[in-house]
Amino acid sequence: MLSLGKLLELTLAGREPADKTQVTVEGVRLRWLGEGALEVRPPSATDNGLDLLLSAGIHGNETAPIELLDELLGGIASGAVKPRARILFLFGNPPAIRRGERYVEQDINRLFNGRHAASSGVEAMRAGELEQFARVFFSLPERTRLHYDLHTAIRGSKIEQFALYPYTPGRAHSRRELARLAAAGVDAVLLQRKPSITFSAFTYEQLDAEAFTLELGKARPFGHNAQVNLDRLRQRLWQIVEGCEPDVDDQLQGLQLFSVAREIIKHSEHFKLHLPEDIENFAELAPGYLLAEDLAQMRWVIEEQGARIIFPNPHVKNGLRAGLIIVPDAGEGLG
Repeated sequence: MLSLGKLLELTLAGREPADKTQVTVEGVRLRWLGEGALEVRPPSATDNGLDLLLSAGIHGNETAPIELLDELLGGIASGAVKPRARILFLFGNPPAIRRGERYVEQDINRLFNGRHAASSGVEAMRAGELEQFARVFFSLPERTRLHYDLHTAIRGSKIEQFALYPYTPGRAHSRRELARLAAAGVDAVLLQRKPSITFSAFTYEQLDAEAFTLELGKARPFGHNAQVNLDRLRQRLWQIVEGCEPDVDDQLQGLQLFSVAREIIKHSEHFKLHLPEDIENFAELAPGYLLAEDLAQMRWVIEEQGARIIFPNPHVKNGLRAGLIIVPDAGEGLG
């Protein structure tokens, strides 16, 4: 196997490879772009016109998707996987990955779409680097652009594998892309209705890629992800990479769709979230339930039918989202 196929090993060691470019027997070109960043380019004769960005490790302790991308890249470097797409592999936050922690100073996934310019520190600098890697990669004209940003959640979830689909005004969410996710084992998709500051939101809004944040179970240390069954996602990714993806049924049977009803924003250190510490994502909330309180008699009371909570976290910094109230969505605006 080509040594550049060991991008994770290089990243964990904090080493720069001696050879920045290597080519497989089949003519697939691997090029090291910087720490945690590697481009794969198939021979021009077999290139099918897809530019695929695969990122993981935006949060350093989310190891299952890092291991999945390491396995895929290893297959490419050994010749077992024969890509027909251009691929950019990104391990998002190398210092946090090495520490096995979510982040070093602040959450990178709240620093995109211009937010990093108003901040400082290692994560802010890395967010700028990741944007530039993506901007250059997606700069070729007349190609299909797809980005999967792979994560695992802090807490357990009643729906273990789900996706967040970014939003930009005037652009419909794609039914075909939702069907592709369903075929990959994703059980639910949150259709966002306002711009965001995550990595997938940046590539969707600024670079015109189809882009998703995929949540793939609960965060665990390296080597402890046997409970996370990624077989269907693994198979679909391999098929996308090799250009042999079967047709998908766009009826979306079995795929649950949700949209955001309200954000819960923490404004002060007096913020209280009235939920058990071990509550799972997608837990249902009954109308009338007092969900959260903050200064100036600010209260969040559940009014919506079918409401659920995702990403509840009372420990975020002031001004950041402490949770989302979501409701079922009929998907009437899909394109």
